[in-house]
Amino acid sequence: MIAFDNVAYSYGGGELLSDVSLRLTPGSFHFLTGPSGAGKSTFLKLCYAELLPTAGRVTIFDREVRGLDRDEVARMRRRMGVVHQDCQFLDHLPIAANVTLPLAVSGRDTSAQDLADLLAWVGLGQLADALPPSLSGGERQRAAVARAIIMSPDVVLADEPTGNLDWDMSLRLLRLLVELNRMGKTILVATHDLNLIRNAKQQVAARVLRISNRRVQLAGADL
Repeated sequence: MIAFDNVAYSYGGGELLSDVSLRLTPGSFHFLTGPSGAGKSTFLKLCYAELLPTAGRVTIFDREVRGLDRDEVARMRRRMGVVHQDCQFLDHLPIAANVTLPLAVSGRDTSAQDLADLLAWVGLGQLADALPPSLSGGERQRAAVARAIIMSPDVVLADEPTGNLDWDMSLRLLRLLVELNRMGKTILVATHDLNLIRNAKQQVAARVLRISNRRVQLAGADL
């Protein structure tokens, strides 16, 4: 589904990632961990072709990203949902409209009932008409998850999605991601929170990737 073959990425004259080879298979659940500045966000951007590798090959849905034009990248991203740590919304639009923006951009539509069901699933059923500035941090992150999956993607990539949340809200967001994985979605979560990873491993067969010395390696069971 997503494959890295001897991938390197250089930034500002220095190599941030080096000689990365791995596969994210359909239906898998992976965490990506490592110290701040190690390259977690860069790795995720390579996964959805926001960045191109400076060496090696990244293949997404059996297509090498370097050979894709702008429209092909856009079509590919419709099969991917991305949740950023600092999720941005259009503050003048209600949450329901923000969540359905990806559909509007792609020229697709959804029924009012399907939207209501999605918002209820992420615990925002009563806040469809609320404006983003009125939401708490946890509510904004759950709205970001809803927006990421409105297109029913095959892959969900989340960059430190619980970084600004308390523990109870972090667990609530984790449960949403675990449920998505049980629906068959491939999940990759970048996080520095080892307690979150330990909790997830009690619920799902999650594997842990660790960035160390510019390499991305499968971590052992010592978390």
